[in-house]
Amino acid sequence: MARIERKQIGEFCWSELCSSDWGAGKSFYTQLFSWQSVDQPIGEDCFYTMLQKEEDDVAAMYQMMSEQKEAQVPSHWLGYIAVDNVDELAERAKALGAEIIAGPHDVPEAGRMVLLHEPGGANFALWQAGGHVGTKRELEAGTPYWYELASQDSAKSEEFYCKLLGWQATHQAMENMDYVIFSINGKPVAGMLQMTAEWQGVPPHWMLYFAVQDCDESAEKAATLGGQVCVPPTDIPDVGRFAVITDPQGAVFSVMASTMDSIDP
Repeated sequence: MARIERKQIGEFCWSELCSSDWGAGKSFYTQLFSWQSVDQPIGEDCFYTMLQKEEDDVAAMYQMMSEQKEAQVPSHWLGYIAVDNVDELAERAKALGAEIIAGPHDVPEAGRMVLLHEPGGANFALWQAGGHVGTKRELEAGTPYWYELASQDSAKSEEFYCKLLGWQATHQAMENMDYVIFSINGKPVAGMLQMTAEWQGVPPHWMLYFAVQDCDESAEKAATLGGQVCVPPTDIPDVGRFAVITDPQGAVFSVMASTMDSIDP
């Protein structure tokens, strides 16, 4: 068991799903990852659902608003990065070319956040922890493992995140592409790749990878639960085996059986 008390500043600390069908989505993920769910009322017939592993929060989800549905916003996962001052970082992000979508604002008894659209085209959030520090477990099956940015302008995105968060970037040749590893004090915290012509029609995004012990088994289970395996289980030399999955409501995520880290059940 790898329990987290608080994520390092500059690391992804939380993931939440905005789903077009909250009930069906909850059923899919709780079965896929053997999660428990705790519904917290946030309005009339509206809930913020904590997704838990053995009573520890690992992610969350909520029902997409009707206005988003009408605007044809797809179901999606959103990643939060831990910071020590949301307001200061929001102003810095704006100066670096980001657009503020929402916030900064307080989440009562939990923390303070801002939702941003970065220059490379992807959305992400910053989180200043109060009572809620974020994901409470790591390096276990069914917990967030890796975050990967697919950018329309990787050079612009690299400059943005390094200046905003103090990330260091190293470039690696991988599978006929230039893959960027973002690190803090030598610890890898995220990756990035440049979107090419093959990505036509796919918006820039941060991809969330969940740790699993058996990639093939997880992909097969997702398919039996109504998900679609977009990229079948594939080996990445010296990294692990991954698959890309679209849930029944249209949100995309990945699963990874790592060969770099020991993943507990």
